[in-house]
Amino acid sequence: MRPCRSVLLVVIVLAALVACGSGTRTAGNAAEVTYLTSFGVADLTGTMITVAKEKLPVTAVAAIHQRTVAAIIGLEGGGITTPADLVGRKIGDPPGSTIRLMFPLYAKAAGIDPGTVEFVPSAPPGLPQLLLSGQVDGIGQFVVGKPLIEAAAKGRKAVVLPYGELLPDLYGNMLVTSPELARDDPGLVRRFSGALLKGLRYSLDHPDEAGRILTKYQPTQNPEVAAAELRLMPEYSEPAGFPGPLGAVDESRVTTIIDLLGEAQAIPAGSLRAADLVSFELVPKP
Repeated sequence: MRPCRSVLLVVIVLAALVACGSGTRTAGNAAEVTYLTSFGVADLTGTMITVAKEKLPVTAVAAIHQRTVAAIIGLEGGGITTPADLVGRKIGDPPGSTIRLMFPLYAKAAGIDPGTVEFVPSAPPGLPQLLLSGQVDGIGQFVVGKPLIEAAAKGRKAVVLPYGELLPDLYGNMLVTSPELARDDPGLVRRFSGALLKGLRYSLDHPDEAGRILTKYQPTQNPEVAAAELRLMPEYSEPAGFPGPLGAVDESRVTTIIDLLGEAQAIPAGSLRAADLVSFELVPKP
């Protein structure tokens, strides 16, 4: 399973229900449903790195997480309790993942050489088993993936190293779309963004019910694990001191992240502006 997949499925399922008014595709809502494929969820920092290198045509229109949820997760007794313990260790993670892309920035903040940590390319569904079998010392996950790992570990506790503890300025996942859609149909973008944020609001307020809704539409998902993940979400979607509204994006903060990436040589200096990444005219306002 990809990091946080069940949480994202909960939010997207609820967003679709809000946008369409029901779980069925009637003639009146079919056009709206087709636009589900015109939106995506992506980590902002990872997107910045990709856009700077590949000029990916994407723009963010709402923040799902006000703090990054990127993390490395190990198991209690496995020898990893602090960032310094990562030196000489093997970390399982999919090629090109957000956790891997952001690791040089995290390593710089932790005061360790990123070259001393070996990332083992691994398919997302196999990550928990790689960790449990001891083939790797840790795995790239989102912090809310802790319940999933502990459920698989059957009694062993997970050790979580959140990137956000050392990099508090970083945003997490964003709702993204194409620059063309944002420009040509801003009304649609606002409607879908509003629906997704309503789904997020409801799932944060009703995690158990959201877990059951998820299982209805995705029977292979575990409702208890999804609910546990959602209980961890509020401190990332609405952290202490966040003035709101849900989904807001601050331009000066995006600029700060760009500067951090440039200083860490994760992107070429001067290669990005905040407006290259976020359609600020479409993000939620107070």
